Amino acid sequence: MEGRTVVITGASSGIGRAAATELALLGAEVAVVGRNRERTEAVAAATGGRAFLVDYDRLDSVRELAAALLDAFPAIHVLANNAGGMAERAETPDGHDLTFQRNHLAPFLLTTLLLDRLRETAASAPEGSVRIVQTSSAASLSGRVRLDDLENRRGRWLGGWGAYGAGKLENVLLTRELARRLAGAGVSAYAFHPGFVATRFGGDGPLISALQRAFALSPEQGAQPLVRLAAAARVPAPSGNYFDRLRAPGRTARQAGDADLARGLWEASERLVSAR
Repeated sequence: MEGRTVVITGASSGIGRAAATELALLGAEVAVVGRNRERTEAVAAATGGRAFLVDYDRLDSVRELAAALLDAFPAIHVLANNAGGMAERAETPDGHDLTFQRNHLAPFLLTTLLLDRLRETAASAPEGSVRIVQTSSAASLSGRVRLDDLENRRGRWLGGWGAYGAGKLENVLLTRELARRLAGAGVSAYAFHPGFVATRFGGDGPLISALQRAFALSPEQGAQPLVRLAAAARVPAPSGNYFDRLRAPGRTARQAGDADLARGLWEASERLVSAR
């Protein structure tokens, strides 16, 4: 990874921190992106990377992050959209469902703002080395995406799992649409399920803690798909693929193969991030 720049969101803890650590050891220059200043700066210091702060609850903060990254790095080889998670039922200052914005809309905006830099990097980088990697989840299997209800305002809330599953499915759809739009540009896109990982995502209740002790992967193990998709000289699957840990193609919801839905999601997301 010598001479390559990797941007990792959600890099202040869990999978993101583990991936930042390993990619830095492989020689990458890592942009450590997080919400918590203390944790983000600590990871940057430990990895020799650079810290960037962002609040995905505010799209203006995402725009500020993109501007800072473009100013800092003349080339970006890997964008790892790793931030996300389940949230309470709430509305962001931008007027969007919190889970939808954190898992899809904010990373969509960051990706589109960095696309030209990724294309420029690909023009002079080794073939196939410029990539967009999305941390999705097996929760996408139970997700349902409705273009007429992207904000999750209809139906039962189910403790947030419906909205979260939809967001993770949107990660897969975005990956498929990126592959279509970037064909021939030298930039590939992949999504992956990290497995059941012991992170802060599930909270710290006694049941979650017991399940994690018994069954969960470590953050370092969960980060392996991200590390390999970022660092491998060649990814053993075409652009647009979804990996179940290290295996592709992974099992996906039926909607994941709907090219019209993927295109419609992109177009709707463009309208939502540009509406002020």
